[in-house]
Amino acid sequence: MAKTSQVNRNKRREKMAARDAGKRAALKAIVKDRTLPVEDRFDATLKLAQLPRNGAKTRVRLRCELTGRARGNYRKFKLCRVALRDLASAGQIPGMVKSSW
Repeated sequence: MAKTSQVNRNKRREKMAARDAGKRAALKAIVKDRTLPVEDRFDATLKLAQLPRNGAKTRVRLRCELTGRARGNYRKFKLCRVALRDLASAGQIPGMVKSSW
């Protein structure tokens, strides 16, 4: 089990990223628009830099929903490899069977 502080920090980042997504997208569109004057684009860059860093989507870490483990996660299931194997062995995941060849 991961530290609860790490899990809570990641959840806070997810909320901030969802909250600031619209603002960031608008400012990035202004910065990338070459038809606008340089001053406007520079002001948008400064406003973008003043937003909190934890509001960026890249700061969010994919963690296991059950254990909070940060490594070895499957995006489709939002589970780490260890939890996925345990659930699959117990028959909790529909359609997933242990492979044999």
